Amino acid sequence: MRKIISVVGARPQFIKAKLLFDGLKKKGVKHLLVHTGQHYDYVMSKIFFDELNIPAPNYNLGVGSHTPCLQASMIMESLEKVFLKEKPDMAVVYGDTTSTLAAALTAAKLNIPIFHVEAGLRSYNRQMPEEINRVVTDHLSSALFCPSRKAVANLAKEGITKGVYLVGDIMYDLLSRFKDIADKRSKVLFRLNLAPKSYLLATLHRASNADSVNNLEMIFRAFKEIKQPIVLPLHPRTLRTLKKSTIKIPANVQLIDPVGYLDMLALEKNARAILTDSGGVQKESYWLGVPCLTLRKETEWVETVKSGWNQLSGPDPKRIVRLIRRMKTPKKRPRLYGDGRATQRIINHLLK
Repeated sequence: MRKIISVVGARPQFIKAKLLFDGLKKKGVKHLLVHTGQHYDYVMSKIFFDELNIPAPNYNLGVGSHTPCLQASMIMESLEKVFLKEKPDMAVVYGDTTSTLAAALTAAKLNIPIFHVEAGLRSYNRQMPEEINRVVTDHLSSALFCPSRKAVANLAKEGITKGVYLVGDIMYDLLSRFKDIADKRSKVLFRLNLAPKSYLLATLHRASNADSVNNLEMIFRAFKEIKQPIVLPLHPRTLRTLKKSTIKIPANVQLIDPVGYLDMLALEKNARAILTDSGGVQKESYWLGVPCLTLRKETEWVETVKSGWNQLSGPDPKRIVRLIRRMKTPKKRPRLYGDGRATQRIINHLLK
């Protein structure tokens, strides 16, 4: 029996692995799940396993939160033991986190083929940890599953043309499956006393913002100036920086604990607009038909910007306020990132 190991460490990766797990199980493939423990908080991790019925990890490395280099080295040390014990036929990695890079490096050192889901994305900003992670992982991978034609073209520029597959975005598969379920099951709007389209939704977790007191200060200054109700599920990383600062939370900003996937879909779908530094949220806002403002100077998801549904502001307060006040909903929303069948295409390639 073929044996595949998926390595996950952040919420979007749990979701992607869940879809592959369901599909591979039907094919009789042994699929083991290794959770690095990168997201150590219950609300940031375990609630996703519970809510989406993701099977319990076969291994939990329990690494927790550290500097990227220390975190990567701890993952590699523990993961090497798992790989040597299990001897998988391939390792599947997802996205662009520290877990992704550490798993790819470990598998490469042990001559285990690496399959990268969400390959080929580029921001061309090497100061972003995620950019380093995705570039190195792509160059180590045997099979690269791309969500868009732009991702395929990015790889070709770097001389990577073998083992490259345009499959679409696996996150769209999940959203298509769960958005109606979120409408029925999520009570988050009731709990927060929110009416549809009466608020803005914000998320902040990228290192460039979450670890920078200066950037957070500018962003919250913009939030105050916007004056509209803003709901902000607070990432533990951002919370740590806020606690070390003198930043005052504006009265129009409602801080809430991180939420599960269904509640997040409900908050996104019913927001008037979304302000975020998350790549996943940029895509979800597009698929749900909600205008988005990205609080970064660049994005990997350039198609959302070209379509008019996403704009880039960086942490510039004046630009954030101006773009939000002028934000309109485009009339057209072309299909981007596949047709909801990315998971099956990936599984077909895995089985080959």
